[in-house]
Amino acid sequence: MRFSLVATNPLAPDWLSLPGDANDLAEGLWPSTTTRNADGELVIGGVTASALAAEFGTPLYVIDETDARTRAAALRTAFEAEFARIGTSARVYYAGKAFLSTEVARWMVAEGLNIDICTGGELAVALAAGVDPARLGFHGNNKSLAEIDEATRVGVGTIIIDSPIEIDRVAAAAARNGTVQAVRLRVNSGVHAHTHEFLATAHEDQKFGVVLEDAPRLVAAIRAEQSLRFLGLHCHIGSQIFGVDGFAESAARLLAVHAGLLADGPVPELNLGGGFGIAYTTADAPTPIHELAAGLADIVSVECRRRGIPIPAIAFEPGRAIIGPAGVTLYEVGTIKPVEVAGGTRLYVSIDGGMSDNARPALYGADYSVRIADRVSGAAPALVRIAGKHCESGDIVVDADYLPADVAPGDLLAVPATGAYCWSLSNNYNFQGRAPVVAVRDGAARVLVRGESIADLLARDTGVSTGSTTEQKDVLR
Repeated sequence: MRFSLVATNPLAPDWLSLPGDANDLAEGLWPSTTTRNADGELVIGGVTASALAAEFGTPLYVIDETDARTRAAALRTAFEAEFARIGTSARVYYAGKAFLSTEVARWMVAEGLNIDICTGGELAVALAAGVDPARLGFHGNNKSLAEIDEATRVGVGTIIIDSPIEIDRVAAAAARNGTVQAVRLRVNSGVHAHTHEFLATAHEDQKFGVVLEDAPRLVAAIRAEQSLRFLGLHCHIGSQIFGVDGFAESAARLLAVHAGLLADGPVPELNLGGGFGIAYTTADAPTPIHELAAGLADIVSVECRRRGIPIPAIAFEPGRAIIGPAGVTLYEVGTIKPVEVAGGTRLYVSIDGGMSDNARPALYGADYSVRIADRVSGAAPALVRIAGKHCESGDIVVDADYLPADVAPGDLLAVPATGAYCWSLSNNYNFQGRAPVVAVRDGAARVLVRGESIADLLARDTGVSTGSTTEQKDVLR
C-alpha cells in the first residue's frame, strides 16, 4: 500500500526519510527470511511474530538461525577465497562478545569459524558447547590469574597479550601446565576508524593493547620465554566501520613493524581485528563483505610486496556482521503519548522493555529502526520515539522512525538488527528480568537462553525466604 503525500515532520533527524509506506521492511535491516504474510504479519524463519510473543512473551530476542549461519559461512568463504588469491590463508574468528550461547558457538564452528572469547565465563560457554579449545582466541585487558591458568590448562589456541605484565603471567601459567602457549601481541596502530568515541579501540590513550613503538621490545620478551610461542601482532581499530580505508592504514603500520620483527624470528600471522559495520537504519550503507575481503587482501598484498616480505596468514574477528542482522527484538506497546514540541509533534510509544534489553542507545547514542509486527496499516506515517519502561529519561530504544499513526496499545513492535550487543549487555535495571532468546528456523522456534522471572531475581536476594520466592514463580518478568 502507498500513502498519500504527507509532510516530513520537522522534528525528524536529517538522515531519516519519510517512507512511502510505514509498513515496508527496508532491505538490509532484517534477517534474510523475514517477510509479511497475507495478514500483514511479520514472519521470521517461518514463524509469525504473534506466535512467538504468545509462546515466549515479550520482550523477546529472536535469532534467525539460517541467516546467522549463512552470514558466517559467506564471510569465511569470501575471506578465504580472497586471501588464497594473494597466496596466503585467512582465519575467521567469531567475536563471541557480540552474542554467545552454546548453540551459537556450535553454529559458528559448524560453519568453519573459530571463536574469540574474553572472559572465563565465555571460555566456559565455548567449552560447554564442545568447541575444541585449540579453536579459541582469548582476549581481555585484565585476564585474571585464574583465567590465564585455565586457558593454558585446557589448551586454548591463542592468548592475546594485552599488556607487558601478561607476558610473565601467561609464561608462568603455561610452564606450570606443561605447555607452550601460542600468543599474539595486541598493539594500537594509532588509527581511529570513523566510529563513536566509546567504540574506538585503537587510540594510544585507552585501555587495550600497547603502543606500536613498544612492540619490538615486548616481542623480544615473549620470544625469551620458553613456554611462549609468538604468532604475530593483533590490532582492532574500532567498531561499526564502513569501508576499508581505516583497515588499510592500520595494516600498513602493522606490517612495517611486522617486517622488522622477521629479522629475529618467524612471524607467521597478522590479526587485523574486526568491527565490520552493519545497517541499523536506512541511512547506513555497510560495505559488502566480498568487497571488504577483496580490498583487504589487496592492501596486504601491496604492503608486503612493497616491503619485500612473505605474506603472513591473516586473521579477522567479526561478530556484529554475523549475528547483528540475524536478530530482531519483539515488544508490546503499552502507552501512546503525543508530545507537542516547538515545530511539531512527536509521538512517544512506550514498550515493555527498554535499556535493560538494549543498552546501546543509552551507551552510544545508537540508532535503530522499528516496524509494527502483527499487522499493517493504511494510516499516514507519524514520527515516533520508542521509549522504554525504565525510570530514566534516556531510556530510548528507537530515537526516531516513522510508524503508521494508528499505532496503539497492544500492538507488537519489531526492532531489527538487535542480534549483537543487546542480550550481551542486558541487565536487571529496575528489577527487570532479562528477556529470553529464541532461535527460529524452518517454521519452528526453540529457546537458546531462557528468560528470567521475578522469582529468579528474588532467588539471589538472601533476605527473601524460600516460600516467598516460590510464590513469585508465575509473576511476569
